[in-house]
Amino acid sequence: MHFLQHFLFKFLILILRFVPFSILYILADVLSFILIYFVNYRKDIVINNLKNSFPEKSDFEIKQITKKFYKNLSDITLESIKGLSMSKKELLKRYKVLNPELINNYLPEKSSFIGIGSHYCNWEWGVLSFSLQFPQKTIGLYKPLTNKYTNRYLLKTRAAWGMYLESIKGTADVFAKNINTPTIFFMISDQSPSNLNKSIWIDFLNQETPFLHGAEFYARKMNYPVIYGDVQRVKRGYYTIYLSLIESQPKDTVESEITHKVAKKLESIIIEKPENWLWTHKRWKHKRSTN
Repeated sequence: MHFLQHFLFKFLILILRFVPFSILYILADVLSFILIYFVNYRKDIVINNLKNSFPEKSDFEIKQITKKFYKNLSDITLESIKGLSMSKKELLKRYKVLNPELINNYLPEKSSFIGIGSHYCNWEWGVLSFSLQFPQKTIGLYKPLTNKYTNRYLLKTRAAWGMYLESIKGTADVFAKNINTPTIFFMISDQSPSNLNKSIWIDFLNQETPFLHGAEFYARKMNYPVIYGDVQRVKRGYYTIYLSLIESQPKDTVESEITHKVAKKLESIIIEKPENWLWTHKRWKHKRSTN
């Protein structure tokens, strides 16, 4: 079954390679319509998440955000697949870091950084293009796919562009092995933690929310500056990334301070344009223990 899924995935990459973006977005509109009105893909989860996050919004407003969300989801789904066959020149034209000097200015003093991202707008093009936009080695810490064929293919594809993907299970070893190499470690901040005992609980979008502790832990341990990448859609198929310095001296912070800053940053971005976040995830499936 996994091999068949991988074959279909590779076939879709091949097909979309020859599809111009004008046609791609017609297909995305069709996909969005199907997801909302025929498949009802996780629609109950999306609406429930939105209502809990924005209790002040009316049912009409929630409905409008939901429609825009599925349009965003369809766009980034097809863009992510097409991105695997795009040229580097084309990708850099469509996915630009606005202020790379924020990182480059640190280079003489601090050689390594932790880059924080989230499931907002198109994050997959970042995985492909960040290695082309910065001089440091780039490592993305990720959760391996269950399909070993697709996982192996994506590792090879992204490594060819300069982004090395490493399993989050070996995070400690990854930091240790690259301690003497100028490196940017990319980590996603808004995944639901599997280990609640190590989670950092934050009041986020009107709900108690567990956040991963890893980025903050290694930032404080290694004293690596933490930078957040805010991805925004300029228009369909074009994105900009604005970098913000979250913390320059992590060793001087108290526990959970960095994570709270990241959560606050992400929350403000989501509130501005909620339709661009990934609402299909069961982000609040865990509840804080009262024991």
